[in-house]
Amino acid sequence: MKSDLERILERENIDVVWIVGAATHNPAMTYFTGNVHVSQADLILRRGKQPVIFCNSMEREEAAASGCEVIVTAKYQFQKVLKESGGDLLLTSAKVHKMMFEELGITSGRVAIYGKKEVGVVFGVIKELEKLLPGVQFLGESQDSVLLEARATKDREEIEHIRKMGRITTEVVGKTAALLQNSQVNQDEILLNAAGAPLTVGEVKNLINLWLAERGAENPEGTIFAIGRDAGVPHNTGNPDDPIRLGRTIIYDIFPCETGGGYFFDFTRTWCLGYAPEAEAKVYADVKYVYDTIMGELEMGQEAPFFQDRTCELFEERGHPTIRQNSQLESGYVHSLGHGLGLDVHERPWFSKRGRQADRLAAGSVVTIEPGLYYPEKGLGCRLEDTVWVRPDGEMEILADYPYDLVLPMKNWHK
Repeated sequence: MKSDLERILERENIDVVWIVGAATHNPAMTYFTGNVHVSQADLILRRGKQPVIFCNSMEREEAAASGCEVIVTAKYQFQKVLKESGGDLLLTSAKVHKMMFEELGITSGRVAIYGKKEVGVVFGVIKELEKLLPGVQFLGESQDSVLLEARATKDREEIEHIRKMGRITTEVVGKTAALLQNSQVNQDEILLNAAGAPLTVGEVKNLINLWLAERGAENPEGTIFAIGRDAGVPHNTGNPDDPIRLGRTIIYDIFPCETGGGYFFDFTRTWCLGYAPEAEAKVYADVKYVYDTIMGELEMGQEAPFFQDRTCELFEERGHPTIRQNSQLESGYVHSLGHGLGLDVHERPWFSKRGRQADRLAAGSVVTIEPGLYYPEKGLGCRLEDTVWVRPDGEMEILADYPYDLVLPMKNWHK
C-alpha cells in the first residue's frame, strides 16, 4: 500500500522516485495521480514529502485534480534553453530537468526511474543529466521494484475500483454467453450470425469491445477468445476468422481496465457449446478439481509460490505433466497458478519465484487463481480463473462471482 512506500524507500536507500510520461495508461503515474488526463508530465516524489507534478500550462488543471502540487514547466523557458544549447533537444531537455530537480533541492542521492515514454528519449536525457547532476545516481529497477512492492497490497479504495471492474466484466461475459446460446446453428454445428453467415471469433470480440466501452471500460491488452486447438496454447488470443462450433473448448479470458488506464480485472471461463466430448469433459473436471482444492487451501501469510508447487503436485497426481517437471513443456500444465492484479494485469505477488516478502498472500493482496491444462495436439485447452482479494480478516473473497458450467445449452439446437 502507499502507506508502506516510505518504509520501503528507506530500506532500499532510495531518495527520489521519478515517473515520466502521460498519466493515462501509465500505472506508476496513475498510482499517484488517479485517472486524470495529462498527456505528458514528470512526477517527482521525494522521500518524506508529497509528490510534485511538472506539466505544461494547458494541463495544469487536470494535473491539479490529482491532489498533487503542480509546477508549470513554462517557467523554465524551453525555447531560450534550446537556443543556448545550439538546437540540441536532448541537452535542452536535460537542462530543463536539471532545473526541475534543483527547484526541489535534489542535487544528490539515488533516484529510481519509472513510467512510460519512448525509451531512447529517456535514455538520452538521463545520460545528459548524469553529466549535469554528477551527485545524482539514476536507477532502473527490475520486477522487484519498490513501487511494485508497495502496490502488492491494496487499500479499500483500490479494492472498490477492482470490484467495480469485476461487475462490468461478468456483465459482459454474461452478454457473451447469451449471444452464443441464442445463435442459430447449421447442420455442420457452426453458429450463425444475424445475417445467416458463420459467427466468427472476430465478430464476438468486436461485440465484447462495444459492451465494455458502453460500461466505461476498455481492454488495451486484448481479449483471449480461443476455440479448439487455439485454446490449447495459453496466450493464443484466437483467430478472428475462425467460426464458432459446438463441442469445442472455448477459453474466454477477459482482462479489461477502467477507461484511460486504471485498475484491471482478470477472469477466465472455459465453455463447450451444446455438449462436451469425453476428452474435453475429463480435462475440465481435472482443472475444476485443482481449482477447488487450491481455493480451499489458500492461506494468508503463505508464500504465493508454495501454491504453484501445490498445483503442480495436484495435476501430476491426476496424470498430467507440469512445468516443474520440464520448463520447456508445451502440453499439460505449462504456466504459473496466478499473479497479482491492480494497475497492471500482471504484478506482485508473483507465484513463480520465491524470496521476497511482497510475494506472500498478505492482507490486501489481490491475486488471480487460474489453473489450466493445454493439449494443442488434441485440439483442446481449459482454464478457470477468478480474481481473489485476501481480506484483512484472512478470508479469500472472489471479487466477482460467475457460474463455472462447462457446457452452455443452446436454445436453437438439440443433439
